[in-house]
Amino acid sequence: MAGGFVFVVGPSGAGKDTLIRLARAELCNDPRFSFPRRLVTREASTWEDNDTIDDESFARSHAAGAFTLSWRAHGLGYALPGSCRDAAEAGQVVVCNLSRTLIGEARKKLPNVSVVEVTASVAVLAARLALRGRSEDGNIGARIARSREVGAVAADLTIVNEGAPETAGRKLTAFLRKCAELDVRNVDAAAS
Repeated sequence: MAGGFVFVVGPSGAGKDTLIRLARAELCNDPRFSFPRRLVTREASTWEDNDTIDDESFARSHAAGAFTLSWRAHGLGYALPGSCRDAAEAGQVVVCNLSRTLIGEARKKLPNVSVVEVTASVAVLAARLALRGRSEDGNIGARIARSREVGAVAADLTIVNEGAPETAGRKLTAFLRKCAELDVRNVDAAAS
């Protein structure tokens, strides 16, 4: 098995972290998978399971090239720890939530990249964002508008996450298992 990355992408409120959490729970005893926590310049919450990093440490680590990938969005810094690349090179399938704007860079810099796009209707996205009640999320309409600006994603699998999260979670888990069995560059949406 070749290691690599499966990046879960999509607009705010699509349920990416929920689906990753469900897949991690299902695959927690399978050593073929790694589910690293992102570093974010904000405290973790019910909605996002991240490790916190302060702005100064983020800037220093970014400048030093210590991250596998890093980006800024919504006034925050986000990063994947350098250990992610090590895990992929050791043969694991590394599953991470990533900004859609970094897919091209990820495909150029990293080995064996597959992309799962999680999406939902504007109404569902708005309702989920409102439910969070995080003031740092800013204007919900602006977040949704930004999602549209990103444009189409070249995804290996698209999951419309509007029903029970467990249903969408099973689709993601099946895709991940397929990735572990094959070279992740050659996985198609047949796992859906």
